[in-house]
Amino acid sequence: MEAVVFVGVQGSGKSTFFARHYADTHVRLNRDMLRTGNREAVLMHACLAVGQAFVIDNTNPKRDTRARYVAAAKAAGFRTIVVVFSVPLELALARNAAREAAARVSEIAIRGTFAKLEAVTDDEGFDEVRTVTEAA
Repeated sequence: MEAVVFVGVQGSGKSTFFARHYADTHVRLNRDMLRTGNREAVLMHACLAVGQAFVIDNTNPKRDTRARYVAAAKAAGFRTIVVVFSVPLELALARNAAREAAARVSEIAIRGTFAKLEAVTDDEGFDEVRTVTEAA
């Protein structure tokens, strides 16, 4: 049983990485798709209750946001992995600009998330830290 938390700005390759590496084995929990934190929490707790591997596919820039996922997963006996998408801001902006208009995020939002990014530290409790660079 595995809980994976993605960390990275919009346009850093998180959803593409999910599709390539986790789509066949993990449920994708994404607030853009689910629209509310409550829906995300309900689905996450359902995954925890039945032992279903899942990925939190959000930006998760702040330590306190990541902490609630780690705590819930650990309490349910899940192994926790964080995948940090470490890409230059310019690359994320370029990827975003290449998206279809409906899928684009404002540049202000991306820059704001980039400014809020807090580095993942060992004391956050993840069992494994993985880093993805521009080759996502």
